[in-house]
Formats: sequence, C-alpha cells, structure tokens
Amino acid sequence: MKISLDEVNERELVPGFHGRFVHSESMTFAYWHIEEGSSLPPHQHEHEQVVNMLEGTFELDLDGVSHRLEAGDLLIIPSDVPHAGRAITDCRILDVFQPVREDYREAVES
Repeated sequence: MKISLDEVNERELVPGFHGRFVHSESMTFAYWHIEEGSSLPPHQHEHEQVVNMLEGTFELDLDGVSHRLEAGDLLIIPSDVPHAGRAITDCRILDVFQPVREDYREAVES
C-alpha cells in the first residue's frame, strides 16, 4: 500500500505537537512537527517506541535520565517506561510504535 504523507491529515494531540499518523498491521508511524518550547507531559504506555530525530533539538527525560537528541539520533523507549520531553528548537521527529497506537488511530478518525 502506497501512502503520500502530504495526503495524511495533521492533528495537534498535545499543544505544539502536530502529527500525521500512518498505521500498518502491527506498528504506528507518527510524523511530528513540534513547535519550539512545546512540552510533552510525563506519561508511559504499553507501546515500545523508537524516537527518530529528523530535525532540531529535543530534550527527552526517560525514566529520570535526560537525553538531548539532535538530527540523526535515535532513542529506544521500552514498554511502560515513564518519559517526558521538551522541544528546544522547532523539531521534526518520526516516532515508531509497536503495537499499533489505537488511540492515535481514533484521533485521526474522529
């Protein structure tokens, strides 16, 4: 199945976090544009997550350890591990989740 990302509707799920969500049978791909200064509140989820930094600088706290991520960096977030973050600059991030984020699918369909 071919998908053009430009044709996927963008949603703002957290203030300053604008995402386009693509779902396969077992994974969710979240293409984010994040505004400088926007914060992601502490949370955790059952999904394993791989953060792929495409542009910008993002500070991510993973289980109490701070990671400064820049273009080309990846960070693996295991299932159910608390994390939070803040965009130091405007950022573009691709998050890959496994299993599928049904909550993101519902956000797109509503």
